[in-house]
Formats: sequence, structure tokens, C-alpha cells
Amino acid sequence: MASTHDFDVVGLGEALIEFNQTVPGEPTYRQGLGGDTSNVIIAAARAGARTAYLGRYGGNDDFGELLLQTWRDEGVDVSGMLCDEQANNGLYFVQHTQDGHRFSYARHQSAAARMQPSDLQHGLVERSRYLHVSGISLAISVSACDTVFAAMQRARDAGRQSCLDANLRTRLWPMSRARAILREAITQCDVFLPGWDDMALLTGLDQADAMLDWIRALNGQAVVALKMGSKGVILDDGRTRTSIMPHSVQSVDATGAGDCFAGNLLARICAGDDWLPACHYANAAAGLSTMGYGAVDPLPRPDQVKALLQRG
Repeated sequence: MASTHDFDVVGLGEALIEFNQTVPGEPTYRQGLGGDTSNVIIAAARAGARTAYLGRYGGNDDFGELLLQTWRDEGVDVSGMLCDEQANNGLYFVQHTQDGHRFSYARHQSAAARMQPSDLQHGLVERSRYLHVSGISLAISVSACDTVFAAMQRARDAGRQSCLDANLRTRLWPMSRARAILREAITQCDVFLPGWDDMALLTGLDQADAMLDWIRALNGQAVVALKMGSKGVILDDGRTRTSIMPHSVQSVDATGAGDCFAGNLLARICAGDDWLPACHYANAAAGLSTMGYGAVDPLPRPDQVKALLQRG
């Protein structure tokens, strides 16, 4: 018989093939793997968590096997990944400019966008301590949105926890729909990990405490970590709000840094840490992830994170 928790963290969402510009201004791109929830699961796996990834991958191109092999190489269970033979896998391109990194996507009608709530019959959500989902998956299609909410309901019914990263992308959906759907998702999650830019767009506010108060009005119970990039993180555990400053690193590419934070945070919570030390650990890991190009390759290992924390 399966144990109560066969997995620490399962992620549901959209994996993408990444093409990351290695030299700003030049048409040279490095192929890799991306997609926010996939990045989270790989980060959590590298941090020692037992992980699985759920969703669909395309069987109509040559990238599906690359996705599967990458997850397997990272120790991620893929028994919940369904092959959609009629669909391609989504792609994205990262360009680096003086103003930061810019993303371009080719994901219309991708396999992930064709997810359905019935895809969740495998029961992996119920066998994990945490389900991780994202605003991007809520945005890419109506059926994907329904699948995310169905997964959150399954987690709740089984006494599991749901973690939501807002990841608000205005190109994917109208702001009126984004606000309505994300507000509902926030009310249903147990852990909320918004970025500063997400909250500014979602609320029109420009002060951290006001943003956190807005979240608390929707959900008084969730643990919230407001990610502020170069300004660090504010952890609101429902009792206190604690600012955590970033570490000084040689950053070249912030692609996936927030995902790295989420994966390491959940991994450390599952390993027994309290929220504040877990947040310190995840903050250091996110900093390290910006020192290389791409969403996955720079995701750090525990010895790297511990070394940075020891340096202070």
C-alpha cells in the first residue's frame, strides 16, 4: 500500500523548450528546458525533495522525449505526464537587454494548454504533501484553468496543501479575467508566492505592507512570501512580517529565479524547517540561480546554498 505521502511536492502546469540568448545582441541561443512549475519541481528535487510533475507533453514534435528524459535525470516522477499525440510542446525565447531579460513565446494550442481535469485521475495530487500551481497555467486556456482548480480541490479534499505562484503574464489574458481568477485562486491556496510586479499589476498598490494587507483580506491563513527581486523577500506567516535581504552574487540571468525560490522553500519545509529558515535558504538559492544562463542549468545544489549562507 502507498505511504501517506509518496511525494513531497507535485507540480502541475506547462513545461516549455527554452532558447536562451547567450550573448546579448547576437542570434545565438542555448537550448534548455523551462516552464515555471517544471522549474519549481526540478529545483525542489535538487534540494532533496521527492517530486513528481503532472500535465501533458506533446507527441507531435521531437521535444517530448527531451522533456521526459530531463525530468527523469533530475529524479522527478513522470507517471502523471500524459502524451498528447495531436499537440506540440510550447517554446520560448529569452533575450537579454540593458533593461533585463525579455521573453517571446510560441505556445498556442500546446499540449499543456489542452489539459483537462480528467487528466488527474492518477491520484498523485492526493499522494503529495504539497501541490504547486501557477497563474500561468490558469491563463493558458480555459481547460488548463479548470484543471488547476480541480487539482487544488483534490488537494484540499485529501488534506494536502496547495502552493500558488501568481506569475501574472498580461500577454496571456485580459486583466479583468486575470484579476478575477487570481483572486479566487488566492482564497483557495495555503501558500502564496507573488512577485512584486505581479502584485503591483493585480492591485495597483506600490507599498509592500499594503500589498500584504490586500492578500490578507482575501486569505487570512496562507503563508505569504512576497518576492521583490533585488530587494529580497518579505515573509508573512500570519503572525509577523520579516524582511530577508538578498545575497550579493554576480547575476547574469534572472530567468527562473522565483521558481528556484519556490522549489527550495517547499523542499526545506518538507525537510522539517520552519518558514523563516526555509525562506532564508530559498532566498540564497534564488540568488545563486541567477549566476548562469537558463532556467534549469543554474539551479543550485544544497552544498552551494549552504556555502553561500555560511558566508553571510
